[in-house]
Amino acid sequence: MENKQLDFTPVLLGSDFNAYGMARSLYEVYGKPVKAFAQTQLAPTRFTKIVDLELIPGFSEDPVWINTMKKIKARYADHKEPVILIGCGDGYAELISKHKAELEDVFICPYVDYDLIKKLNDKENFYKMCDQYDLPYPKTKIISKAMYESGEAIEQPFGYPVALKPANSVEWLDIHFEGRKKAFIIKSDAEFKDVVAKSYDNGYTSDFILQDFIPGDDSNMRTLNVYVDKNHQVKLMCLGHPLLEDPAPAAIGNYVAIIPEFNQDIYNKVQTFLEEINFHGYANFDIKFDNRDNSYKLFEINLRTGRSSFFVTLNGHKLADWVVQDYVFDSLKDKPTLYANKDQSQYFLWLGVTPKIFEKYAKDNDAKKQAMEMISEGRYGDTFWYAKDKNIKRFALYKWMMHNYAKSFSKYFVEK
Repeated sequence: MENKQLDFTPVLLGSDFNAYGMARSLYEVYGKPVKAFAQTQLAPTRFTKIVDLELIPGFSEDPVWINTMKKIKARYADHKEPVILIGCGDGYAELISKHKAELEDVFICPYVDYDLIKKLNDKENFYKMCDQYDLPYPKTKIISKAMYESGEAIEQPFGYPVALKPANSVEWLDIHFEGRKKAFIIKSDAEFKDVVAKSYDNGYTSDFILQDFIPGDDSNMRTLNVYVDKNHQVKLMCLGHPLLEDPAPAAIGNYVAIIPEFNQDIYNKVQTFLEEINFHGYANFDIKFDNRDNSYKLFEINLRTGRSSFFVTLNGHKLADWVVQDYVFDSLKDKPTLYANKDQSQYFLWLGVTPKIFEKYAKDNDAKKQAMEMISEGRYGDTFWYAKDKNIKRFALYKWMMHNYAKSFSKYFVEK
């Protein structure tokens, strides 16, 4: 999927690991820096030559976002080549979808309509769709603000520990209080009541998803990245087997080690779902293996690539280029679905931490043994440390980040 000439202009929204990974994927193919816009400067896109980042205060939400995008649109209005807009976060993806009609005269916006994106982004609605398409997910109870404000005790039917997560992940980004996490593993009734109270008292208005906690450590997780073309046909499916997660409270659910995996059954079920709902664009699924009934249960869908999705590019499938091939070169329509990771001899381990941290904290099992063999053979890599973007400042930043990871694991890591 390589084209030497840059016949399009990519525009990224974001400055995180996802944005850098997508920029790196494009730079590998086309050798050109990528323009990006974001509200804040984050470490992955500091001191880089491959991302031309422009910071805009308040750019993460309306009305600043759409007013600014209209000005940015004017800057690209005279471009003869296609200009592709790629949101590298939940909020940006939702905003692009919401304002597609105002942007599409200049930008290619590879996102589903706003009604569908809202349904899929809301875990409550997503699970209703899972019921409809026979996709397993953990046993669930919905907790609403009205239930909390009624003053009556909220029944907890699953026993402890139990998982608690916000149904509206975009709204949750703006909620702040001591002890806030992306998702919670609740161990007692007192903790359950405390988290619900603090969340609603600090401005959260949407529902919570209370779930039966699926036992097992990080290595029971799976992550699936998919690209669906403009004709609603799945073209790429790449499954990853996370072996370790970031233990810091604000980063729960962020993978820091992924080994590729092949599972045609997962591929088939998810492909059927996405094609039947007429999806298109990027999607990323979090999944966990439940050894109580030997099934893989879906947690959520993200309508963009993720911070660890560079493992797809690392394993030979340059993730950002799929949307280019689809919309610019129209080269995907006659291609069959690529079900990645059939050949274990070609696997590369993706790491977000040092091999030393991985070896110390990842659970001892066959997958870790395989990963350690890959490290010894040099078949591993990360998103940040890129041979074509090395300089002394990025090296110092990388060392600082890894130092902080070591401290964080030492402080927060608990075997699940």
